[in-house]
This record gives sequence, structure tokens and C-alpha cells, in this order.
Amino acid sequence: MDIQLKRGLLDICVLAAIKDGDSYGYKIIKDMKPYVEMSESTLYTILKRLETAKMLTVRSSEHDGRLRKYYHITELGLRRIEEFKAEWREVMLIYQFVSKEEEDND
Repeated sequence: MDIQLKRGLLDICVLAAIKDGDSYGYKIIKDMKPYVEMSESTLYTILKRLETAKMLTVRSSEHDGRLRKYYHITELGLRRIEEFKAEWREVMLIYQFVSKEEEDND
């Protein structure tokens, strides 16, 4: 898979993992695991990129005597998910067209 495409898809997956409520690194990885494998180093790189792009915010809170970072999706992050859904519909139409040609040749 094209590395830029995969990078964009992983960004969307991380945003989707926190769209229903604030979350933290380990939980994000756990929630995504049935769909996509991601290392902690990859996740934290993505989280930093999304924070810089103002698609999420970060707050620290103590949990069991340790500081834990919680990530919150912003309006910009929610809009990015909606943009992705619209873009993906177009990609699926292209896929159907390409697949149709393959079926016609069988």
C-alpha cells in the first residue's frame, strides 16, 4: 500500500478512535486492534501530528499515581472524518469501476 495513503488512513483511524470520547494511548491501540495493528511509537507520532494540525487537544491527568495524557478530538478533527467519508465514497466508486472491468474480462 502506498505509504502516504496508509499514513492518511491511520490518521483517520486514530481520530475515529477518540471521536466518541476522550481517550489515552493504550486504550486507543486496544480499541483499534480488531481493525488495524499499530505500534506505540507510530501512534504517538500520529497523535503529535494531529495535535499540531489542531485536530485534537491533549490534557494530562493523574491516574493511579501516574500522569496520563488524554486526547480530545476537535471540531476540525470531526470535520476531517466527514471529509474522509465523502472522499472514500468516491474511492469506492472508482474501485467498483476497476473491479467491473476485471469481471467483464472473466
